Amino acid sequence: MRSDRTRTAAGTGTAAETDTEAGTGGPSRRQVVGILAAAFATVSVPATASATAPATATRTAAQTTTTSRTAARSRQPLATGPLFIGTYTSSGGPGIGLASYDTATGHITATGTLQGVGDPSYLAVHPDGSTLYAVNERQDGGVTAIALGADGGHTVLGTRGTGGSSPCHLSVHPGGRWLFSANYGSGDVAVHPIESSGALGERTALVTHTEPAPGPGQNGPHAHQIVTSPDGSHVLAVDLGTDSVYTYRLDETAGTLTQVSYATLPAGAGPRHLVFHPSGRFAYLANELNNTIAVCGYDPDSGALTPGEPLPTGAGGAGSSFPSQPVITANGAFVYLANRGHNSLSRFAVEDDGAGLRLLDTVPVGGDYPRQLALSPDGTLLFAANQRSNAVSVFHVDQDSGQLASAGEPFASPVAVCVLPL
Repeated sequence: MRSDRTRTAAGTGTAAETDTEAGTGGPSRRQVVGILAAAFATVSVPATASATAPATATRTAAQTTTTSRTAARSRQPLATGPLFIGTYTSSGGPGIGLASYDTATGHITATGTLQGVGDPSYLAVHPDGSTLYAVNERQDGGVTAIALGADGGHTVLGTRGTGGSSPCHLSVHPGGRWLFSANYGSGDVAVHPIESSGALGERTALVTHTEPAPGPGQNGPHAHQIVTSPDGSHVLAVDLGTDSVYTYRLDETAGTLTQVSYATLPAGAGPRHLVFHPSGRFAYLANELNNTIAVCGYDPDSGALTPGEPLPTGAGGAGSSFPSQPVITANGAFVYLANRGHNSLSRFAVEDDGAGLRLLDTVPVGGDYPRQLALSPDGTLLFAANQRSNAVSVFHVDQDSGQLASAGEPFASPVAVCVLPL
């Protein structure tokens, strides 16, 4: 069963991500997708062809700039950056959304759609910026490589099976030679070699999380994230089903993983995603089932992760809000956390050289069910993919205080579950 479509607290995961939330009688995710999916005007890019011309999509009122922004653009040229949006194609998403964003105003402009990649719900880019990778979050899971053309033309290089079901996260090793993916449905993690062209080779590893036993209401392991430690020496996998974070050592010649330790969270915490402090000595772990975030100590030598006491998110109690993804500023001063249900962003000050978090405030995200967050490369903009309101919100980030200020009306994008600004 698929990760974001079939999870239930009593079954394969959390009620936060079912078609109809248990006990709430709320609408299904399928029901909130259709209208915008039909109305969203883009230029479609076939999977095997390149797109060399910008899209001629009609902007909605929500996408038009204000008079002041127009005046600012007329005074000086403003740089733009590419933006990729992950979706669920089987629930109304058009494919991988292609867009650009104004690095000064945060304004997003649609430039097309890359079709032919099934359910690309999470995206990552190669360290050299030449290749985009997407999960195929389906029962028969896969990972797809896409060559990014300098002229805006993108070409699908191929898909490899992950060996598991419903992969929901992937990342590239800093050395650029290995791709990691996390299979939520089957509770395992996979490794694929990356060829010189950016294409993927045959899978070299598949490791299933067999212990500890699943947490309350879980029927097995559910790998939700896999990332490399900042120094590149270890690979960590976050598993919601077993309330654990596993640490592996990667054999960079064979592409295999050897488990060296695992850390457990309180039963029923439901760890989802973590982000490292720039020092590499601490990580911040979002627990979606008990609505908390935990500061974790990290030992680069052993790879051991030591979770601290879970902290409140400022988004209500457990069962009413479900944290999704934390991100951290490049200087390590602030952590932001997306809260589904509460539909807010929490802002934390990082204290004690990374060892502490202090909640500063929460602000409305401007959408429904923020599934994922991303900071622009220069750290001045924060993007939020709002799954149920079919939109991407953008915020200006104050570089001194970390305060967030809306950059305008959200950008309409059907089933937006991942956003990747480059």
